[in-house]
Amino acid sequence: MNLRLILATATAPIVWGTTYAVTTELLPPGHPLFAGLMRALPAGLVAIALTRVLPRGDWWWKTLVLGALNIGMFFPLLFLTAERLPGGVAATLGAIQPLAVAALAAGLLGERVTSWRIGWGVMGVVGVALVVLGPAARLDLVGVLAGLGGALSMAFGVVLSKKWGRPAGVSAMGYAGWLLTAGGLVLAIPTLVFEGLPAELSGAAYGGYLWLGLVGGLIAYTLWFRGIGVLPAAPTAMLGILSPLTATALGVLVLGERLSWVQGLGVAVAITALLASQLPGPRSGPYGGRPSRADRTISSATVPS
Repeated sequence: MNLRLILATATAPIVWGTTYAVTTELLPPGHPLFAGLMRALPAGLVAIALTRVLPRGDWWWKTLVLGALNIGMFFPLLFLTAERLPGGVAATLGAIQPLAVAALAAGLLGERVTSWRIGWGVMGVVGVALVVLGPAARLDLVGVLAGLGGALSMAFGVVLSKKWGRPAGVSAMGYAGWLLTAGGLVLAIPTLVFEGLPAELSGAAYGGYLWLGLVGGLIAYTLWFRGIGVLPAAPTAMLGILSPLTATALGVLVLGERLSWVQGLGVAVAITALLASQLPGPRSGPYGGRPSRADRTISSATVPS
C-alpha cells in the first residue's frame, strides 16, 4: 500500500515540473500574484463544491495558516522565481526543501535527523544542480530570495500538514480544496492592490491557467496532501526532486534537447538519492536511520481516501 501511495504522491511533483515551462512560455510576464491566484482559488472552489464540506472549529484558522504557507506564499514566490531566474537556478534552490523539511520535522514531529536522510538530501541537491545548472546560469538577488523563501514556506507547510493531520471524515480533495481556497483568498487583495490584472490574456494564457489550476492545483494537491497525511515528512519531501527532473525530461522529449554526460550523471545521482531516501537506512549505531515513532504510526486524525 505504501508503494502505491508513494507512486501516487510522486505524481504531484511530476506535474509541478511543467510549471516553469508553462509560466515562461504561456503566461503574461510580471504577474506572479495573479498567476498564483488563478492557480489556487478557482480550483479550491471547485473542490469545495464537489465535496460540500467546510472546516469546523479550530480548522478555520489551521486552514488559513496551511493555505498561506502551502499556497498563498509559495505560489507567488514560485512564479516570481521562474520569472527572475533561469529554470536551472530556480530548480536548484527548490531542491533544498527536503533538507528544510528534515530539520523542521525533527523539531515539530519528533522525526530523527539521521545522517542517512541528510546525506541523501544533499546528494539530491547535487544531482539536481548537475542536471539543470549550466555555464550561462545567472543570479538575481530578488529571484534567489524568492526561491529560498518559497522552499522554506513549502517546508513549513509540509511539516505542519503532517503534524495536524486531516480531520476525520474529510476527503483528500476536500482538504486540498480548503487549502487552495484559503491560499487564493490570501492572494486576492495583494493581487488587486499591488499588481492588478493583466491588460490582455491570450488563448495560450487561458490554457496555461487551466492546466496549472485543474491539474497542477486540484489534482496534484489532492494527491500530495493525501500522501503527506500518511507518509513520513522527510522522505516524502524528497519526491520534489522529480519536478526538475521532469522539466529536464520534457526538454529532451519535446524540445529535442540533448543531455551532456555531466547532466546524465546528475540524473543518476538525483534518482539514486530519491530512491535511497525512501528506505529506512541502517538500523545500528548512534546515527542510524531507525524509523522514529512518527514514521511508524499514522495520526488518528488522518483518514486516507
